[in-house]
Amino acid sequence: MDIFNFWTNNIAVFTVCVGFVGLLIGSFLNVVVYRLPKMLMRDWRMQAREVLEIPEQPDSGTFNLILPNSSCPHCDHEIKPWENIPLVSWLFLRGKCSNCKEAISIRYPLVELACGLFSAVIAWQFGVSWEALAMLVLTWGLLSMSLIDADHQILPDVLVLPLLWLGLILNSFGLFTSLSDALWGAVIGYMSLWSIFWLFKLITGKEGMGYGDFKLLALIGAWGGWQVLPLTILLSSVLGAVIGIVILRLQRNGYSNPIPFGPYLAAAGWVALIWGEQITSSYLQIAGF
Repeated sequence: MDIFNFWTNNIAVFTVCVGFVGLLIGSFLNVVVYRLPKMLMRDWRMQAREVLEIPEQPDSGTFNLILPNSSCPHCDHEIKPWENIPLVSWLFLRGKCSNCKEAISIRYPLVELACGLFSAVIAWQFGVSWEALAMLVLTWGLLSMSLIDADHQILPDVLVLPLLWLGLILNSFGLFTSLSDALWGAVIGYMSLWSIFWLFKLITGKEGMGYGDFKLLALIGAWGGWQVLPLTILLSSVLGAVIGIVILRLQRNGYSNPIPFGPYLAAAGWVALIWGEQITSSYLQIAGF
């Protein structure tokens, strides 16, 4: 019996294995979330200098998702491989740098844990299939986008657009929906938020969301078709309203930070793609339709 047949017949083992891989990916996503915005900023500054004909600054060295090696932000201690084992290293080090003993943010193991759990959910839901592999890639992308948007209020095109195109390509083979539904899902997803954006701006003179949100909803539509968009918009609006109320209360106590919409869209879209049909059917049944 080969490994794929073994996993097919032992879905619990497959789920655990994928969850473990998710932990490893989560560790890498921590690097992406921290470094990608800095890489984009360096690139934007370089382009601005070229346009403005400003002399280039001395090269500060290689900085990408691989190099330089990860280090402590407090003392620049280079993190050794055994200090970078997902979850285990943070617990073993008791959440502190092995060199300077400064606290390591709990966010790092939480991201690893979340990525592992989300990956396990995908494995359990889709089993050993191409759908599972595709949804894992989307899940990891949505998680990294959400964290970047929460930190910097940007949804990088370098993440959003490749996943949007990937959704259309996969659905050209009918993986999740028909190509026609995927195409119109992308179009309607983009245009719906674009229309709300301009209506809000005409009425208030303010911008209520960013263009990245339009592209993100188009991405979700490209993966699940136009059918997942109503539930995605509804869930994201409810989630955003609830969390927004909490944040507004915190702002009265001195907390002030812009509220990105991307994480809510990503979470709602992920739920709609996995359980959208069940949620919609249950609602219609309860409503008596």
